[in-house]
Amino acid sequence: MTGTAGKQFWFVVGSQHLYGEEALGEVKAHAQKMTDALNASGVLPYPLVLQDLAVTADKITQLMQEINYRDEVAGVITWMHTFSPAKMWIRGTQKLQKPLLHLATQYNESIPWATIDMDFMNLNQAAHGDREYGFINARLKKQNKVVVGYWERPAVQQQIADWMDVAVAYNESFNIRVARFGDNMRNVGVTEGDKVEAQIQFGWTVDYYGIGDLVEVVNAVGEQEIDALMAEYADLYEFEYGDNSKEAWEASVRVQAGYEIALKRFLDEKGYNAFTSNFEDLHGMKQLPGLAVQRLMAQGYGFAGEGDWKTAALDRLMKVMSHNQNTGFMEDYTYEMAAGQEAILQSHMLEVDPSLAGSKPKVVVSPLGIGGKEDPARLVFDGKAGDGVVVSMVDLGTHYKLLINEVTAFEPTEPAPNLPVARVLWSVKPNFQDGVRAWIENGGGHHTVVSLNLTTDQIVTYAKLVNLEYVVIK
Repeated sequence: MTGTAGKQFWFVVGSQHLYGEEALGEVKAHAQKMTDALNASGVLPYPLVLQDLAVTADKITQLMQEINYRDEVAGVITWMHTFSPAKMWIRGTQKLQKPLLHLATQYNESIPWATIDMDFMNLNQAAHGDREYGFINARLKKQNKVVVGYWERPAVQQQIADWMDVAVAYNESFNIRVARFGDNMRNVGVTEGDKVEAQIQFGWTVDYYGIGDLVEVVNAVGEQEIDALMAEYADLYEFEYGDNSKEAWEASVRVQAGYEIALKRFLDEKGYNAFTSNFEDLHGMKQLPGLAVQRLMAQGYGFAGEGDWKTAALDRLMKVMSHNQNTGFMEDYTYEMAAGQEAILQSHMLEVDPSLAGSKPKVVVSPLGIGGKEDPARLVFDGKAGDGVVVSMVDLGTHYKLLINEVTAFEPTEPAPNLPVARVLWSVKPNFQDGVRAWIENGGGHHTVVSLNLTTDQIVTYAKLVNLEYVVIK
């Protein structure tokens, strides 16, 4: 449920009437072949749709206005096949409110030295057109992406694909709606924040609900609904009874199944795609939602604990950007400080995203030791290995700042038989001392979102689109 179905990108090719209709016909033919080949490459996550040539200011303005109001169009990719006078682009570019990628390429890979003449030079002026077009975007302070290289190369196509994912997430950011069940955890600083500024800058809507609003929905869930979900759990996970009787274990898991059904029903009916909970606000609940939350995160809902709505919204944003692959809410817990083995153990009380699971999850029922409620069920697993980014949204009072740290996750080699929660291990870049110091000095929170699918460049691209200060630690 990432809200990305049916999205497309428009391909707008710049030229001018100076070279005649025959030349423009060749430009259009080249553009169509490129469009077809890029769509057939299998690399781009969304289709590219070729538009009429951009040869007049009126045409460019009309195209950009149409991009703005068509919801299925997530952004525009421009290519200057020839020299396209930049003053034609001013009004249209000023009006454009969606992400823009300038593809600096040309139809032919190499210069045909044996046959090149002035007709070829005039028609194939991408190097000329790129400078003119780039100047006006810089003058207009557009936060556009520039991708340079021959369009048939996989590396260039991958850069376009990565930007497409960011552009779709940027648009979806204005549809992020967070339901807060209860308030923030008492006395914690980093979970506070300016909700109005977040809605102005990022488009996020954050609403409060008393826990009783959710309890009412929980109490209406039927036993047959829970039976069906329990059967699904049996297909997907290992059941570990531990010291519990089978009956007690099953009763606890059924509570979480009811929570999952109720939470999803509440969120979907009211149009929310992210949420928070708080172990200090559970009146009327038998358990803190654990397994239920993990299951919803795996489906693409954003989440963070202790009422941390900023991280819940960021989680949803990065799930959209990553197609909900290997991306989820995380919390720094414990350092490994043995020389040469420095790392950080990531986990949470219950709610670790199973999209990060490297082993088959087990359903475990164990005491929580916090919150004063019944023993909750949760999914326990070890995290995947891979390079990725961990991101924190910091509210400094005067402004927001995004903190980005490159990390390398690795599979634990030591068992932890007494740890009844999922665990993810990673080392930070450039090294433990400098990485941790920089994170702390920049005010990075203990709640984060990690992705083993996204890159630093993608997160920075988003930050620029929303005029967000950012710091990269790598």
